Amino acid sequence: MLLNENDLLNIIKKVAIEAVEASKPTEICYGKVINTSPLRISVEQKMTLGIAQIVLSQSITKESELAVNDEVILIRQQGGQKYIVLDRLVKK
Repeated sequence: MLLNENDLLNIIKKVAIEAVEASKPTEICYGKVINTSPLRISVEQKMTLGIAQIVLSQSITKESELAVNDEVILIRQQGGQKYIVLDRLVKK
C-alpha cells in the first residue's frame, strides 16, 4: 500500500495529537465541594478528589474556607495527579 503526501501528513498529525493527550497536559475544569472534613470535591460529575489530590491556592486558604456546595475552578497539573483549587465561582 502506497501512501500519498496527504495520507502521511494525516498520520503524523494523528500521532502528534495522541502523544499530547497521553501526556495529560494541564487542563481547566470545574468542581463542587461535597464535603469539607475531609475535603472532597466532585469534578464535573466524573470523579471525586480527596485531600491527597487537592492543592489549595492562597485565596482559598486566607480569605475564607470552602463550604459544601461551593463551586470551584480547578487546574489539573500535568500528569493528572493533583488539582489546584484556584477560586470559587460566583453564583448568579
